Amino acid sequence: MNQNKMHLVNKLFNNETIRTVWDKEKEKYYISVVDIVGVISESDNPQTYWRVLKNRLKNEGNETVTNCNGLKLKAKDGKYRLTDVCDIEGMFRIIESIPSKNAEPIKQWLAKLGSERIDEVFDPSIAAQRSVDLYRAKGYDEKWIARRMRSIHDRKELIDVWKENGITESKEFAILTNEIYKTWSGMTAREYKEYKGLHKEALRDNMDNLEVSLTDISEEVTKRLAIKAKPQGLKENIKVAHTGGQVAKNTRDEIENLLGESIITKQNKLNYQYLDEKVKIENQK
Repeated sequence: MNQNKMHLVNKLFNNETIRTVWDKEKEKYYISVVDIVGVISESDNPQTYWRVLKNRLKNEGNETVTNCNGLKLKAKDGKYRLTDVCDIEGMFRIIESIPSKNAEPIKQWLAKLGSERIDEVFDPSIAAQRSVDLYRAKGYDEKWIARRMRSIHDRKELIDVWKENGITESKEFAILTNEIYKTWSGMTAREYKEYKGLHKEALRDNMDNLEVSLTDISEEVTKRLAIKAKPQGLKENIKVAHTGGQVAKNTRDEIENLLGESIITKQNKLNYQYLDEKVKIENQK
């Protein structure tokens, strides 16, 4: 499987994240087997549960196991590890091998997942509306949601321009994005997330208005310069990304001189605080 042609589209089942990828070539979902197994079995160690089950199914000559593919997916600790994934049809067969009261709800969820994609092919607005509903459920206001949806569209336009200029690998997209962030904020995207105390949450979902504005400016300038100059390859595109970030940096400096304070804040949009951090705070007290 060509992971470059996969698009991560994590889904939620009863507030549990099910790591899911969309294969653009085959036009089908592939789902993390261990995530589904964890929900169904309610095991404390779903990885071990799946390993034992996988061996049993192999010994029984079950073809579903041989059809499972390995993709590098992001684990809870933030590291990417090779993870067994399976399409929806194969996942149904695996579920039937696990006796559990949770089997039926997850089957219905999978069936809906399959039908959702078919619906979205004919009406892409369904996917957009689902994103809006999810942001509403998280507590974001309508004005913020409208702006966020626009920024998602603008980001896609920038990615498309980079592709036209010879950028093809996900690692290269990450390098260019980090060049923009580092130039105007002084931090890579990962460092920025850590500064805000984020783990899995999207960075831009947790910026305040000025931070979002500067990110938008840096990416919009980068996009327009890239369209005009048509830089080819990573090295030339890095120079353009740096220029786009510098425009936002100049704007940031001017705003901070007027306000007398940094506009980059540790606050995140919904005030996330993780359990391990709370324990540390309590111990310090």
